Amino acid sequence: MKIEDYIESGILETFVMGAASDDEVKQLLYMKASYPQVDEALQQLEKDMERIAMNMAIAPPPNTWNKIEQEINDIILRDKTEPQKFSPKREHEEFNGNKAYNNQHQYIEVEAESSHMKIHKNWKWVFAAIFVLGKIFLGCAIYFYLENRQAQQQLQELKTELKQVKK
Repeated sequence: MKIEDYIESGILETFVMGAASDDEVKQLLYMKASYPQVDEALQQLEKDMERIAMNMAIAPPPNTWNKIEQEINDIILRDKTEPQKFSPKREHEEFNGNKAYNNQHQYIEVEAESSHMKIHKNWKWVFAAIFVLGKIFLGCAIYFYLENRQAQQQLQELKTELKQVKK
């Protein structure tokens, strides 16, 4: 295989983009060490890709760095509390209904007293409109089905009359 063909094969682009397989990477590293043309082509490709990335880069809004710095400062200034360590005894107490442990933590009740789903009042109108539209579409579908069936029957009758007239 010629070196020019290897360079033009696209393996260098695949390597630079990080999509090359392990075998392709090993082969490319061998070719790079063995042939200076491959090394030069790879370096040129990396420079071209970097130039393209720099030309296509979009500058962040002006206050972005200030916001990032503020977030980092807020994280640093927070109270440094140690995370609670897991202990099997504490887990056991929770399931036994230990009031002292449960009073420290708030839980969300999963099961509700009612089996009905509650929705916002505005959504009720949306669901009602969808229901009514569904019924209208169903009625239209039945109407057009019956009309189509009647038209097919009339067409069949016309075909039989045409055959009788031709005889």
